[in-house]
Amino acid sequence: MQTFRISTIAAALLLAGSAYAQQQTCFPSKHGPNDQVGNLNYVTPEKTLAATRLVTKGKAYRLGIETNKDTPAFPPRTFNIIVLQPGQVAGTSLGPSKTTYNDDIINGWVGVGSQIDGLGHIGIDGVYYNCNKAPEFAQADGLKKLGIEQVPAIATRGIVLDMAGLMNTDIVREGTAFNRAEIERAMQRQGVKSIERGDVVLFYTGWTKLIGKDNKRYNTGEPGLGRDGARYLAERGVAMAGADNWGLEVLPFEKDAGIFEVHQILLPMNGTYILENMDTAELAKDKAYEFLFVLGQPRFRGGVQSMINPVAIR
Repeated sequence: MQTFRISTIAAALLLAGSAYAQQQTCFPSKHGPNDQVGNLNYVTPEKTLAATRLVTKGKAYRLGIETNKDTPAFPPRTFNIIVLQPGQVAGTSLGPSKTTYNDDIINGWVGVGSQIDGLGHIGIDGVYYNCNKAPEFAQADGLKKLGIEQVPAIATRGIVLDMAGLMNTDIVREGTAFNRAEIERAMQRQGVKSIERGDVVLFYTGWTKLIGKDNKRYNTGEPGLGRDGARYLAERGVAMAGADNWGLEVLPFEKDAGIFEVHQILLPMNGTYILENMDTAELAKDKAYEFLFVLGQPRFRGGVQSMINPVAIR
């Protein structure tokens, strides 16, 4: 396991200081006081039906990366699979048909590999999406509100922005921020006319090429979404934003930025979900810039996040 660069966080903490002393913490949902799904409210039947019209070739893309014990992740997260043969000690079998079987146990953190960050993941001084205070809903045996089981079935318009292509590089350098100017340049280059309410916006940076080759570099920085870019997407009512890296937002953080401030802008402030470690390489290669995005994630009751393998269909 490679460790996250502690100096990055320490430096950002020193910069934060009094600038965040009077920070607003409660951001009521636009969808009402009982809302638990955020901008997924914008994924209506009409939105889904319109997105299906983007399917013209019938090619499906899996967006989840392979996850194993060596997958780099934010520390102290780890992941292991244990395979057992219950009731089959010393090679015995079950019944007259001599049935044998393997079963598996996952021993690890949910936030490893391709994942969705739920609305209960990131807060501001203990206050989470729709003004939910941690002591009132965050319990050791699961979230009592904002659990990942609340996320509905999703079929909506997806967009991938090829930032590596925009910047004419194989792998975008860590610390490169994607803000409104970069997003709009990528859209213009690709012929994407608009970003709309209920869309899923993904970035391709080439960063996952480092997995298994340079895990230290992969895990100690990344190109990604900047604060202005996050606000830009949130203003448009994007349902989800994601990238082919482990944290979506740019690292090292932008000058004067708080710790994972992009996460705060998206999740507690605006109800925009975050997708991490998305495999967007084939979409970018095929120039499949707009597609039908489909996700039905495991419904871990009270879960903060979930491992996922979304599908893009063009």
